[in-house]
Amino acid sequence: MTFFDPRRAAAVARKEVMHILRDPFTLVLVLGLPVVLVVFFGFAIDFDVKNLSLGVYDRDNTRYSRQVASVFGSSGYFLTEGAAGPAQAARGLDSGRYAAALVIEPGFGRDLGRGGPASAQFIVDGTDNSKAQAVLGYLPGITAAALRKTGRPAPADPAPLVTRYMYNPELNSRWFVIPGLAVIIIGLLSILMTALTVAREWENGSMELLLSTPLRPAEIIAGKIAPYVALVLAGVFFVNMVARFGFGVPFRGSHALFLSGTLLFALACLSQGIVISVATRQQQLAMQFSMISGLLPSLLLSGFIFPVESMPAFFRYFTMILSPRWFMEAARGITIRGAGAADLALPLLALAALCLLLLSAAFKKFKTDLEP
Repeated sequence: MTFFDPRRAAAVARKEVMHILRDPFTLVLVLGLPVVLVVFFGFAIDFDVKNLSLGVYDRDNTRYSRQVASVFGSSGYFLTEGAAGPAQAARGLDSGRYAAALVIEPGFGRDLGRGGPASAQFIVDGTDNSKAQAVLGYLPGITAAALRKTGRPAPADPAPLVTRYMYNPELNSRWFVIPGLAVIIIGLLSILMTALTVAREWENGSMELLLSTPLRPAEIIAGKIAPYVALVLAGVFFVNMVARFGFGVPFRGSHALFLSGTLLFALACLSQGIVISVATRQQQLAMQFSMISGLLPSLLLSGFIFPVESMPAFFRYFTMILSPRWFMEAARGITIRGAGAADLALPLLALAALCLLLLSAAFKKFKTDLEP
């Protein structure tokens, strides 16, 4: 007697395919929803800080001061608005109307024309530290552009550093966001698919019928997972088409390597859904546990928003048990950097280990917990 019969697993898979075909909502959920969400949030989520309101109080009111203010307005990062006085600029910062204020002191144009140091004050609202840091990052480039416009060269640097951005020369945040967003959405839907479908069979009583047959738990799980692996891979394909042709995200790596990583990630997430469904056996509970375990940790601890390297030591180690954390690294590395298998050995091995661990947990739960 063999432990696993592929023909029996294929019979369970055919049954699951028939169920999927009778339920168009599942097809729409797996194939359509990731594309819609990636398009929607791909436009909505943008880490590039733009169109910031800038209050300008020009106490000098000379040609030089007006040129400097115009450079800020034409940079694309600021929307300038004249302030009648320092009190109005301060009130604008207090009320949140201004993200920053530029105060140009009297004698600015005279000093600039003489080649001496010119005095201006740039005040930033530090309530949102990420926005404030972005604003301060724009300041050197805008200042240099303003000096060039006034005809005065930027001061010479005794040891100039030439900055070059590899892989993403324009620092387009969508190249960073879209692959990560796809990982979050595909992972969550993969967990939900198996968690809800298997939990529904527990509620309907059909799972007990399957378990009462000669079918082994491994054959049932393989048959349940196989159709959803195909659906997830199809969903990933459509998402990548949207990312590449809709958002201009490059793909510089190996398609075979990306497919291998996606397959490991899909199996890990689908196995997690099986474990949740066996433990809960109720669709409502399965959905709640899927959202709790599949959304928040993936969103906050996978490196999608916050770098894993910047987290406290406990959370850096905790993220190692999250499959999105590893596939996030692999997907971005393959897509943007063109990383190879040797470069991504650790993330791929971690995904394989998590996949085996979750599959083993699903097998064990089926074996030891057949009764409610």
